[in-house]
Amino acid sequence: MPSIAIIGASSDPAKFGNKAVKIFMSRGYTVYPVNPKDAVIEGQKVYKSILEVPEKHLDMISLYLPPPVGLKVIGDIAKKGCKELWLNPGAESPELVEKAESLGLTVIQACSIVSIGASPNDV
Repeated sequence: MPSIAIIGASSDPAKFGNKAVKIFMSRGYTVYPVNPKDAVIEGQKVYKSILEVPEKHLDMISLYLPPPVGLKVIGDIAKKGCKELWLNPGAESPELVEKAESLGLTVIQACSIVSIGASPNDV
């Protein structure tokens, strides 16, 4: 079963960070929501930091944070490791991409929800 951490997961159903949790769960992924403020999102335990996620090496990390916040957590993302780091629309910036790539991450600038054949409008 593929795994994904969703950094910027949200309990607000109108936000993409919530839609991603629901859609990836519905597609059979092991989903690890990451948000320092919530305890549970869509029935899933929420981790305060990517470093708290128990899986050793994730298949995907999907980022739903503004670029300045993404820059603050990119070092932890690199420490955790993943096959692909998805910078969703609004989360990308040239500086963040450059930093992520310099840390050895494989960066994809696109909607992670669409990448699995879904639409954010599906939920």
